Amino acid sequence: MSKICVIGSSSMDLVVTSRKRPKAGETVLGESFETVPGGKGANQAVAAARLGAEVWMIGCVGDDQYGKTILNNFQANGVLTDYVETVTHQTTGTAHIVLSNGDNSIIVVKGANDAVTPQFVQKAIAAIKRADIVLIQQEIPEETVDYVSELCKELSIPLLLNPAPARLLRKETIENATYITPNEHEASLLFQGLSQKEMLRRYPEKLLITEGKNGVRYHNGAEEKLIPSFPVKAVDTTGAGDTFNAGFAVALSEGQNIKSALQFANRAASLSVQKFGAQGGMPTREEMECEHS
Repeated sequence: MSKICVIGSSSMDLVVTSRKRPKAGETVLGESFETVPGGKGANQAVAAARLGAEVWMIGCVGDDQYGKTILNNFQANGVLTDYVETVTHQTTGTAHIVLSNGDNSIIVVKGANDAVTPQFVQKAIAAIKRADIVLIQQEIPEETVDYVSELCKELSIPLLLNPAPARLLRKETIENATYITPNEHEASLLFQGLSQKEMLRRYPEKLLITEGKNGVRYHNGAEEKLIPSFPVKAVDTTGAGDTFNAGFAVALSEGQNIKSALQFANRAASLSVQKFGAQGGMPTREEMECEHS
């Protein structure tokens, strides 16, 4: 069984569905409201565990009902919570999501996720040293992302950096990461002044640009490649990117090459969008194998 560490955010998703997305100053009537566990880190941890990996989550929740629900959800999905800490001075992070016409808009309030500092991560070094790959995102402090990139380089552990939400990264952090998985918007912010072709050529088999329903694009060292997605009818795209990243990490940690790992990740993401909620549609390994057979 592959071993994965996920360092990142845990939040409660507050999801409103509506036929129409409100404009500034506009009020519209929604159709439903749900609270479901989420956060990019937690989503990736749950997705990786469902896909068959042994997963340690490294993160923080608040001392409130949302925090308790998130911890229970980790345990129900087989995610190891030895390094998930409950902090008393901040509330659990929340994501406020409007779901309309099969797509979403999200506002994230980090809350206790700001407590995922470099000093906090140091408590989990024993687990990180055992990992086949480490996943990290950007709903935690910037200095933590920088620190983890340095730590993984020092320990020679592959690091998959999902640079979302979008913000500029230090050149050293980009160089330290083994894989970087931005969407098109995030890539244009990270690599300002470069065309997409130039970005990909500069970082072969490292920079993997996701293009939603079109798939994922990368450079294999000789030429640019697009690994197409699987056409499905999307119900809720929340968490699709997190499922993709988890699937890619699981496949890589099991020894698959980049092309086959991307195909595995695309298939997992395509299954995830067919149900409601960031984690609601995340497939199990059995569901993946049934889909592939």
